[in-house]
Amino acid sequence: MNSSLSLLHPYPFEKLNRLFQDIQPADLPLIPLSIGEPKHPAPEFVKQSIIDNFAHLSTYPNSKGVPELRQSIAHWLTQRFKLQQISAEHEILPVSGTREALFSFVQALVRREDAPYVVMPNPFYQIYEGAAILAGAKPYFINCTEENGYLGDFDAVPAEVWEKTALLFVCTPGNPTGAVLSKEQFKKLIALSDQYGFVIASDECYSELWFDEAPTGLLEVCAEIGRHDYKNCVVFHSLSKRSNLPGMRSGFVAGDASLLKPYLQYRTYHGAAMPVQHQIASISAWNDEQHVEENRRLYRAKFDLFQSELGHLLPLQKPDAGFYYWLKVDNDEQFARMLMEKAHIKVLPGRYLSRDTKQGNPGENHVRMALVADIAQCEQVIERLKRIL
Repeated sequence: MNSSLSLLHPYPFEKLNRLFQDIQPADLPLIPLSIGEPKHPAPEFVKQSIIDNFAHLSTYPNSKGVPELRQSIAHWLTQRFKLQQISAEHEILPVSGTREALFSFVQALVRREDAPYVVMPNPFYQIYEGAAILAGAKPYFINCTEENGYLGDFDAVPAEVWEKTALLFVCTPGNPTGAVLSKEQFKKLIALSDQYGFVIASDECYSELWFDEAPTGLLEVCAEIGRHDYKNCVVFHSLSKRSNLPGMRSGFVAGDASLLKPYLQYRTYHGAAMPVQHQIASISAWNDEQHVEENRRLYRAKFDLFQSELGHLLPLQKPDAGFYYWLKVDNDEQFARMLMEKAHIKVLPGRYLSRDTKQGNPGENHVRMALVADIAQCEQVIERLKRIL
């Protein structure tokens, strides 16, 4: 087997299962707040579209996707991020969920013989690290702490690291912190990319879950500075969080055509094309904003409820966007065990989403709480927490 497989860390939820293996939880229904799996209803019109297009089960999907889907994505990107132009033919690729694409893009990009760095936030989505390791690259972690607004200090990265960097991952809004990169920060990263020649991959899967102001995107900043070829810039978007469709595995990657052309060749061999009926259903999802606005309303209501009912008991900091609380606690593992044992509520210790560095582990003494449950379950969470806190 590939020797790099032995370098992979256990997935966070595997660690969580071990943490809870000796606990006899409270005699209450389990409420999982540990995994970012949306529980709001999927749009009925999307489900109907899949049903109406079952005939395509007899059709092999094309890796490039149907033109109508790429055109609908191009229209959505243009409207949402104020782009002057983006080519549905050359600058957009549908993917089978962004998790698959984040991983496979690294495999296609990294020159193994260079043994380069892949720079990423810490804490982070574990796919970034696994993809880097299995591509023959070395992960380099930028700690995202309260002191730097959970965005990381890019100025602290040594020049010798940037010189050997093939790819920089950013996640905005961040998982798990909910922090959002500003236009100025994106411009700084683009300037670093031009100076050192690395690619920026912006994971923007939570971009539509915002409270007051829509987050900025990487392509939006490219358009603003006249970088209309999106050189060395790619973004990843998904219907999973935006439209409550995690099981449909539908997303896209967009940006620099000179990167997407060889990546399409990789994907053709990889065989990860989205089923045609899901592509057609995705068109209807990208073309509709009403269900997305309703989704945001539901998340706003839940965060407002938690702030008003628990703000005096817990140091709740409402995120800039997304659906996670990144909650500071005295000890993340002990806090998670307490909630499981006394309230049968599952949350994720922050250290499981982070790596140890010379500056420490920035996830320690935080827990991630995903407000994905419906409002009725959230009310139960609040009542249980009131009883034990």
